[in-house]
Amino acid sequence: EVHLVESGGGLVQPGGSLTLSCAASGFTFDDYHIGWFRQVPGKAREELACISSTDGSTNYLYSVKGRFFISSDSAKNMVYLQMNSLKPGDTAVYYCAANDAGGSNWCWGSKDYWGEGTSVTVSS
Repeated sequence: EVHLVESGGGLVQPGGSLTLSCAASGFTFDDYHIGWFRQVPGKAREELACISSTDGSTNYLYSVKGRFFISSDSAKNMVYLQMNSLKPGDTAVYYCAANDAGGSNWCWGSKDYWGEGTSVTVSS
């Protein structure tokens, strides 16, 4: 059974940094693309970043590119999202999600498996 568990959320001041972690289990890590999403109550969930399991390529939402960085550690079955220069508008619940790569390098898009999320609040 695919299992994704996010951690690392919390309260951070504007301009600060935070690194989220996603622990993956129940599947062959190198066969699945992993992405990070976030959702604010009342708004649609938005995809922030993804990392391809096939070639290691990454993609980012334009509004977080250069501030957020996704990385993975296949030895530990972990994916991380480093978030810098955080703004109040980054306040949300953050989710990691996975989908079977199916041989494709493209990691952006819909995911089949989701974690429960971790809450990030950016406030002074």
